[in-house]
Amino acid sequence: QVQLVESGGGLVQAGGSLRLSCVVSGSIFRPDDMGWYRQAPGKQRAMVATITSDGNTNYADSVKGRFTINRDNVKNSVYLQMNSLKPEDTAVYYCNALVRVLPGSRAYWGQGTQVTVSS
Repeated sequence: QVQLVESGGGLVQAGGSLRLSCVVSGSIFRPDDMGWYRQAPGKQRAMVATITSDGNTNYADSVKGRFTINRDNVKNSVYLQMNSLKPEDTAVYYCNALVRVLPGSRAYWGQGTQVTVSS
């Protein structure tokens, strides 16, 4: 059973930093694309950052220059370094991973971790 477990959320003041971590377990295959998404109250879940298996990244315009996504393929983990946080970054952050489930692939989600940025 594939599982994604996130950690690292919390409460931080505006201008501060947090680092989110996500570990994928339960698969013999290295995850393909991985990413972070967030959902603020009353809003739809939106992409924050994604990273391919060979390290190509993509960011939402609102976080470019402040957030950095990276991954450790040995540990089947993905990370999100968040700097210069703003109150509008407050949301539940979800880890996502595309995992091979033969004969195809399937997207899995973590349980979410709350990030709250106070002004």
